[in-house]
Amino acid sequence: MKNLITLFALLLTLSFATSVKAQDYQSAIGLRLGYPTSVSYKFFVSKPAAIEVFAGFRGYSGYGWFNVGAAYQVHKPIQGVEGLKWYFGGGASAFFYNYKTGFDYKNSSSVSLGILGNLGLDYKITNAPINLSLDWMPIFFIGGYTSGFGGGYGALSVRYTLK
Repeated sequence: MKNLITLFALLLTLSFATSVKAQDYQSAIGLRLGYPTSVSYKFFVSKPAAIEVFAGFRGYSGYGWFNVGAAYQVHKPIQGVEGLKWYFGGGASAFFYNYKTGFDYKNSSSVSLGILGNLGLDYKITNAPINLSLDWMPIFFIGGYTSGFGGGYGALSVRYTLK
């Protein structure tokens, strides 16, 4: 979490310190470098509103999960820095778990659904087809391997913008 806060502060500082002009984009594809690392596709459905869809995988020794989800985001400009926006929204996700249980390490699996929030910063660099986002996705899990609130899902997204 400390690294996420450091990245957030760095992105915000760089955004204000640079004289690089940013511009809007219609859609972008890339990676969410967080928990879990995911493929992300973001597209605007209106000037302030976007939908981000993502799919990711996380694995450990004897345990792994795959998730798919989508979030609706409302973007608001930050005065003084063209192209830098903050956003908020919400969405849903499904998690498919596979893990080994007991002394005989039999395979087990389960599915959890999640209701998520979304809060972050979004920046498009002028003269480069790169979009950067830094966000936090608190999630409430329903059923499956885990249930309840999970607050540590954040990511730095690096995407290639499409025309």
